Amino acid sequence: MSATRPGRVRGPYAKSAQRSKEILEAATAVFAARGYHGGTLRDISRQLNLSLTSIVHHFGTKYELLEAVLERADVTVGTGFAPFDFEADCVERGVALATIERVRSNLERPELLRLLAILAAESSAPDHPAHGWFVERYRKKSASLAEAFAYDQTQGRVDAARDPRLLSSLLIGTWDGIQLQWLIDPSHDMERAMRTFFEWAVPEALS
Repeated sequence: MSATRPGRVRGPYAKSAQRSKEILEAATAVFAARGYHGGTLRDISRQLNLSLTSIVHHFGTKYELLEAVLERADVTVGTGFAPFDFEADCVERGVALATIERVRSNLERPELLRLLAILAAESSAPDHPAHGWFVERYRKKSASLAEAFAYDQTQGRVDAARDPRLLSSLLIGTWDGIQLQWLIDPSHDMERAMRTFFEWAVPEALS
């Protein structure tokens, strides 16, 4: 008996997936330009010439759409939204080189970075719908980077006397600050600034 080869997704399922992607892209543009409170489902539907019913059919509520946009922005790279496994890169090459590579790839996606920056600032208010999402994002990010720095110590990439949790906190603060400066003024050299941070804080990690 010959095996049946799976074909490409066709018909209504493929159309639905394509429509969801288009909605996510339009929502990303709207939220990046106007924030969560300033951007509306009607703005998104007008960009695509769709009815509000169609938007709600795919994502339910405005917050569910926001959450999908944030998740997509946080785990993709470049303009094609390809997945990027930062943690695997940290294991393979170390936190410093993985971070610099991620910064380099982020140069291709200013709209997504602007979205995260705007919504992170907005969500500092406890009653913002995305407040919990960003609290959890930073908690996980801090723990993950601390673990990655600790692993680097076992591999001899980082001095064992350093505090992985402090390094994690310093890296997140520096990364967000450098990124924001670049969003405001694209002539700012984000990659060079990040490399300089590692040369100052953890020079052995670049060896």
